[in-house]
Parts: sequence; C-alpha cells; structure tokens
Amino acid sequence: MEEKKKQKSIFNYIFQFAGDFKSKYIASVIFAFIGVIFSLVPYLLMGDIVKRLIQGESDFSIYLKESGIMAVCWILRVVFHTLSTNTSHKATFLVIGNVRIALCDKLSRLPLGTVLDTPSGSMKNIIVERVDSMEPVLAHVVPEFTSNIAAPILMFIYLLTIDWRMALLSLATLPVAMVCMAVMFKDYETPFRRTQETTKILNDTAVEYINGIEVIKAFGKAESSYQKFVDAAKDNAESFIDWMKSCIVPFALAMVIAPSTMLAVLPVGAIFTIKGSLALTDFVMIIVLACGLVAPLITVMGYNDDIGKATSIFGEIDDILALEELNRPEKSKAVPKNHSIELSDVHFGYKEKEVLHGINLTIPDGSVTALVGPSGSGKSTVARLIASLWDVKNGSIKIGGVDIRDMSLDDYNSQIAYVSQDNFLFDTTIRENIRMGKGLYHCYSVMPLVKEAQQGYENMIQYCKCRN
Repeated sequence: MEEKKKQKSIFNYIFQFAGDFKSKYIASVIFAFIGVIFSLVPYLLMGDIVKRLIQGESDFSIYLKESGIMAVCWILRVVFHTLSTNTSHKATFLVIGNVRIALCDKLSRLPLGTVLDTPSGSMKNIIVERVDSMEPVLAHVVPEFTSNIAAPILMFIYLLTIDWRMALLSLATLPVAMVCMAVMFKDYETPFRRTQETTKILNDTAVEYINGIEVIKAFGKAESSYQKFVDAAKDNAESFIDWMKSCIVPFALAMVIAPSTMLAVLPVGAIFTIKGSLALTDFVMIIVLACGLVAPLITVMGYNDDIGKATSIFGEIDDILALEELNRPEKSKAVPKNHSIELSDVHFGYKEKEVLHGINLTIPDGSVTALVGPSGSGKSTVARLIASLWDVKNGSIKIGGVDIRDMSLDDYNSQIAYVSQDNFLFDTTIRENIRMGKGLYHCYSVMPLVKEAQQGYENMIQYCKCRN
C-alpha cells in the first residue's frame, strides 16, 4: 500500500516558500512583538491611575504624566504595527511572485501528458487566484498571530503575580469557547474539500465554455452549454452555504462566550475583596487587564479559517512542484554526430492505455520521411516523442546516436523543431508571435517542413518591416 504523504504544518510551508525572505518575516514578527509591549503598557497605567484615585492621590501632575506616557505608547504601538505589516507585505508579494514563477517554470519542465491531464481551469485557479489568496496568511497571520499570542501570555503572567486565582478565573470562559470551536471543526475537512472541488469544477467549466464558444454558437448549443455552467455555479454556491450553515451556531457561541470574562471575574473577585483576600486596588487592576486578555485570543481564533485554506493551497502548490519532470540532465552527456533519428523498441501509452507497442524506426540524416496511417494509429504520438514532449515508457530515442535522455533540454530543443497541427497565438502582436519561433534560425531538421518554416518566418519578418 502506498504510504500516505505526511501533512505539513502551515509554518513548515511558509518557511519552505519564504526562502531568502525569512529574515523579513522574522523582522516583521520582532516589530509586531515590540508593538505588543507598547500596547500592554497603557493597560498597566490605566490600572495604576484607578488605584491612585481609590487611594486618594490628588497630585494631578502624576495623572498627566501617566496619560502622556499612555499616548506615546499607543503612538509607538501604531508605528511598530505599521513597520511590521509593511515588512511582511513586501516579503509576501515577493514570495507570491516567486511561487508563480516556480510553478510556471515547473510546467515547462513537466511532460506534456502531465500538463494536459490537468484541466487548464484548475491550473489557472491555482497559479492566479489561489496563490493570490495566500496573501492574508503570509502578510498578516505570521506577524499578527505571533503578537496576538504573545500579548495575552504576558498579560496572564502579570495577573499571576497579582493573584493566581483571579488569573485563572480570567480564562474561565475560554474552555467553553474552545469546546464550541471544536464542534465547529469536527468534520471540517469534508465540507472544506467539497468547496475546493466545486470551485475547481466551476473554473474548468468556465474555461471550457469560453474556449468552446465558437463551436457552441456554430451548432446552436448555447443554451445547453450555458446550463452546465449554471449548474456548476449553483453547486459551488451551495457547497459554501452548507458549510457556513454548519459552522454558524458553534462559531457564534464561541465568539459570544469567549470575551465574557467579567461573568467570572466580577462576582468572584467581589467576594474575595469583601472577605479581604484580595485588595480593592488589585481587584480594579485585574478587571482592567482581564478586559484586554481575551480579545487577542479571539483574533487568533479568527485566523483558523485562513490557516486551513492556506494549508490546502500550499499543499496543492507543493504537489505540483513535486511532480516528476522529464528526465534530462542540466548538461548534455554527449553531442549528436549528425541529425539522424532512431527509435528502438519504443513503448508508450496515455495513462494506462498503451498506444505504441515496440516501435523501431530509423530516419537517416538529410532524408524526407512521412508517417502515414489511419487516425489514432500513433503518428502524432511518435512526433511528440521525438520532440521530447513525453518520455518513452520503454525503449529509446536517439538523435545522431545520442539518447535524448542524455541531452539537456536546451541542447535538444536546438536540434528539433516541432510544428503542431494545432495552432496557438499568444496575446500579443503578430510580429511578437512570429518572434516566438526565432529558435528556428538555429535548428537543422531532417524534414523540409522546417526549411519552409524558416523561409516563412523570414518572409513574415520582412512583411512586418514593410508594414511598419
């Protein structure tokens, strides 16, 4: 049985893709932590002001000084928060750009069959929308998750120094809220996966509908084809609605119960104060600190959804980057002696179906060869294998006596020109589309078609110069 791939944590993925930008994220976390320190000081000063008022302190300059320090701390908190988010955003957009480049580079190194087996809508959705949706996690969760965890920990430690009983009471509502969250996350994976699958289907259906609009209109199938898109959109919407319905009650309960710290702190603290086991000034300080203890934790709880989505996206990206590439060395092991082509006992199939069964073929240097046969007999497959768009399952293909798997892709592409029966134009000018074939100047082929293509390329360039 195939061993199940071990699931990585969100932070494993972040550090995997952060690369050279790890230092920026570390700096962002440091800035966020400093901002947390400055955000805690006003709570302490507020408690001290209330204590002094209770004790009858009448020196107004003390209150004015502490209020001024509070104002400075809040300003510094905003400054360091801004530094943190700016640093993380700069690193994030660089990382997102690098991830997209890595994905596109990976596609260029994959066998054509692997790319064709993946719906273009799904690939586009991953490279564009889903990679872009990592921004909240990379830019916000990394620094803010850290800072929002650090703030309540530091505050809780300070509460322990005042009264350990009240410190524990200030967290009394959290276990109940966490039970509600646990109920919400029970079977979380199933509805989440359903939303991801329906989103992919919707993207694939949209791309299929747009790409085939010419055929759809020509055969009068606009209504039936559009209905397929409508059904996909409806399924996608229903998957999200069903998911939200299952989460709304436990999530609402958690968000209501978690911040209700005063339900435990006020009555029990009042009893302790009346009985003399807790000073009134300490009780006031605990009330002030307890009000700001749970809010950061609620913010952290709100990141759970983003973390779950990001983990799924990172996993999809990781799966693409782990796909097996064409087996080619970075540097060619040998140089072809000539331009002859030799296929020896070549076996090849699409998925599980084999279409070439031990093909042997020799095309001498400088000759003209035509492959003739009925549709589906494997003519295009042979051409694609020679063009190194796939790797043979068994056997070998040699150019000038050198196995193509012993040549780098760059060296090999300089030897072969492949003209497909399917045309494609990039979204740019005709001149630039023609320039895509500039490599034809450096190719020598056994087929006269390449010479015709070279001549056509030169003629078209001359035409464009005349037009311009």
